[in-house]
Amino acid sequence: MRRSILSAIFMAAITLGAISASAQKVNQLTKKEKKQGWELLFNGSDFDGWRQCNGETMPPNWTIEDDAMKVLLGEGKQPGQGANGDILYGEKKYQDFELSIDWKASDQGNSGIFYYVREVPGQPIYFAAPEVQVLDNENASDNKIDTHLAGSLYDMIAADPATVNPAGSWNTVVIKVKDGKATHTMNGTEVLSYTLWTPEWDELVQNSKFKSFPGFTEGIAREGYIGLQDHGYPIWFRNVKIREL
Repeated sequence: MRRSILSAIFMAAITLGAISASAQKVNQLTKKEKKQGWELLFNGSDFDGWRQCNGETMPPNWTIEDDAMKVLLGEGKQPGQGANGDILYGEKKYQDFELSIDWKASDQGNSGIFYYVREVPGQPIYFAAPEVQVLDNENASDNKIDTHLAGSLYDMIAADPATVNPAGSWNTVVIKVKDGKATHTMNGTEVLSYTLWTPEWDELVQNSKFKSFPGFTEGIAREGYIGLQDHGYPIWFRNVKIREL
């Protein structure tokens, strides 16, 4: 009898914990996070602080759905065709930081998270900024190259695909940059690291598609905006938060 009672109490505790976790509100900071210096870049209800890259307002193919920012397929576009809908958080440029974002891809979805964005008139967001890949690793057309899989430093360093949840499921990526040293963590597992503005970085650029991009060959910025890509697929983003280091 005693064992049965203890088992019942144990199962009840697990159930209450699961309920508590599922009831946790998104797009909000805990007291601990606030004390650590985290700030929300998305409040869950509007696009305050966000705008089109090289623009002044939000592109029409972004909406808010299920407490998340969602990029849609642009009007008249085919999947894989962006609608000039790349966006950035335009309130502040960041140098040393830790950025955490939840993302969810649609079937075949493809997008990217950028930092140190330097706006270049007439050029896309990826012209002069490192990209952390967002992808449906299973079905996306761009899943044939390991450095193009989710969590990777796009076209430069591959992340472990085993750390990524499938399309339709939420993932949490954390990008940390301090004194040029950068790490990507996917769902709690560090998947890669690199150091900016070093000979090793220059070699990565030379071995990538960015070797002919003036934004990279001239040297990426040492501070910049946080940005999100419109690649012509539905992608959701929430719990977008950052703290300066």
